[in-house]
Order: sequence, then structure tokens, then C-alpha cells
Amino acid sequence: MTTTGRRALLRAGAAAGAAALVGCTSSGGEEGPRKPSAAELEAERVARAEAALRLRSVTAARGLLERYDTTLAAHPALAPRLTPLRRSVAAHAKALGEGGTTVKPVTTSPSASASTPASASPAPAPAPADPRAALKELAAAERKAADRHTNALLTAPPEYARLLASVAAAGAAHAYLLTEGAPA
Repeated sequence: MTTTGRRALLRAGAAAGAAALVGCTSSGGEEGPRKPSAAELEAERVARAEAALRLRSVTAARGLLERYDTTLAAHPALAPRLTPLRRSVAAHAKALGEGGTTVKPVTTSPSASASTPASASPAPAPAPADPRAALKELAAAERKAADRHTNALLTAPPEYARLLASVAAAGAAHAYLLTEGAPA
């Protein structure tokens, strides 16, 4: 083969390679980013729904925790009775927020300890002056939170539903202890 023949062969090979490369990487410029599949879209929707559910559950638990703090601030003599229940509610709030969701950090209320989170909602109403009325109001808040957790069971994934059921049952027990279970 002559030098001219070799050059012609190299040029033809380079042109074919360039044409093949252009054909593999471009289809007329119309193709954009890859669109997610239906399964990927469904998984994203489920993840968003679970994160919203967790946020609502944590918000309910934190609101109840604030109610305990308000009642304890107004009636320090109830501390021996309320402190164990409050600790339980704090543990529930922590457990409800764990496991795959980002729950927005919150500030600490002045009446609570430095490790007690408060929700971003407005401050709860002051506790009634009468200790029995304050306990009844706290029991009603426990029942309301338990009802929210029970209603959330319908849309919760299985593991989270079990946690919600447990927290709701504990809330019902707390409500009983606050009203019927022991004297004020």
C-alpha cells in the first residue's frame, strides 16, 4: 500500500469513527435528562407522604409535651405525678421523629429544660388555676394526641403504624391516670 493509500484509509477510518461517535451521543439534541419511571415516582410519593405523616405525629407529640410543661409551670406540686408521664411523652416524640425523616429543629421554651424541644406552633394556653381542672385539660390533650396517632394508622407504613399504635395506647393510659387513676 502506498503512502497516499494509507492516508486515505486512515481518513476514511477517522471519518467513520467520528460519525459513529456522533450517532451514539446525540439524537438530534431533543433528548434531555432521564425521566423517572412510574415506580420511581411512586416511591418518591410514598416517601414524601411518610415524611409528612412523621412530621404531623412529632408535632402532635411536641404539642402535648408543651402542654405538660405549661401545667408543670403552673402547678409545681403536681411534678411527682406528671414528671414520669412527661418523660414518656418526650420519649414518644423522639421515637416518632426517628427513622428516615427530617424533622425541623425547634427552639427551647424558657419554662422547659435545655433538652426539652418545643414545637414551632404558638405557645399553649395557660393552665387552669385549679389543679384538678389542669389535670382534666391535660388528659383531654392526651386523648386528642392519641386520637391523632390512631387516625394516622390508616396511612402509615407497617413499622411506623406499630409505633403509632403503641404511642396512642400509652396516651390513652396517660389520660386515664390523669383523670381516674389517682387523686390530684
